[in-house]
Amino acid sequence: MDGRKRVTLKDVAAASGVSRATASFVLNDDPRQSFPASTRDRVRRAAHELGYVPHGLARALREGTSRIVVLNLDRELEGNYCQSYIRGLDDELAAHDHVLLVRHGHAAPQATQQILDTIVPRAVLRFGEAYLSGHALEDQGGGWNDGLAAHAALQIRYLAQAGHRHIALALPDTDSPLIAVREQFAAEAARGLDLPPIQPFVVPLPRTGQQTAVQAFLQAHPQVTAIAAFDDRVALRALASLHDLGIDVPGQIAVMGFDDTEYGSLTTPALTTVHIDAEAHGRRSARAALGLDDTGLPSTPARVIARGSA
Repeated sequence: MDGRKRVTLKDVAAASGVSRATASFVLNDDPRQSFPASTRDRVRRAAHELGYVPHGLARALREGTSRIVVLNLDRELEGNYCQSYIRGLDDELAAHDHVLLVRHGHAAPQATQQILDTIVPRAVLRFGEAYLSGHALEDQGGGWNDGLAAHAALQIRYLAQAGHRHIALALPDTDSPLIAVREQFAAEAARGLDLPPIQPFVVPLPRTGQQTAVQAFLQAHPQVTAIAAFDDRVALRALASLHDLGIDVPGQIAVMGFDDTEYGSLTTPALTTVHIDAEAHGRRSARAALGLDDTGLPSTPARVIARGSA
């Protein structure tokens, strides 16, 4: 440290003969503000000559990282869980003077490295990472108390309590690592309830392919009376296929979604599903990223939204 006083925005404004607000608008390229080119040039020249460093960047240089936490989010994982998780993560980070940046799509290693080089984030998180790691059964992630395991078991248990013993697990036609985890948890829940093994099958995205897949599966497994879906989107595919096949829901086959999207209530019959409030998971992730203790964070148990489909 050379002991010199840090140049402030006020210094830049004084040197360029403009207000502090104008200097801020110019240096931040605020699209809502318009200034003459001469004013912009004068402010930027003064900032350069004085060696002005924006406060956030200066703090990042002092601390070794910025106060930004990046969340990589696969698009197929978006839903109610995702929304409430991000809400909790964002709120908790803001409470500790950090900012959340969400990146959608698969996180290629080179893209992640570019972020690390450009903004030096405090942490880079992958949504659902706890579910995909060797700690998948811990309650902080996919646990049996308030995690994915408990949520998956709630879905299977609800159908079992409604009298269904032969249950299918409808899966999407994607390569999400969560698919294998859901299959594992559904299988363990069925064993705990003394049910026959859960029968998994894929419901593809094209509607004609959906109908073919559902029809072939039910012909091969005529004992199945209920379908537990990977999420609401897959459940809606199954509902559409059953309608096209003339199969009554829930009279012949019950269908249950997962993660309570807004579209489930708009179908006929309306979709029974599992509602998950993941704010506590997001807050735990925020505190873990910041190296803070996460004890005392309240959580809201998942619950069944009972409608007409199951």
